[in-house]
Amino acid sequence: MIDVTDDASVADEPDTRALDDLLDDIFRGQERVTQGEIYRRAVAAELPPDLLARIDALPEGEYAVDEASDLLGGTVA
Repeated sequence: MIDVTDDASVADEPDTRALDDLLDDIFRGQERVTQGEIYRRAVAAELPPDLLARIDALPEGEYAVDEASDLLGGTVA
């Protein structure tokens, strides 16, 4: 038997795989990356507009992977 409430909760949660993959790639071998670099790489990776808007809204500065993930709603730690 399928529990519809479980399916609905999964459907309501944003899919963060593309964001998580991007952050993993960007931060590989680097401790901190600028907001501008994250945004440029997100555009190049053709992330969905909603994710690009979130990244664009980050204040300028440098971020560690956990900071960027927390602010953008990803699950990378």
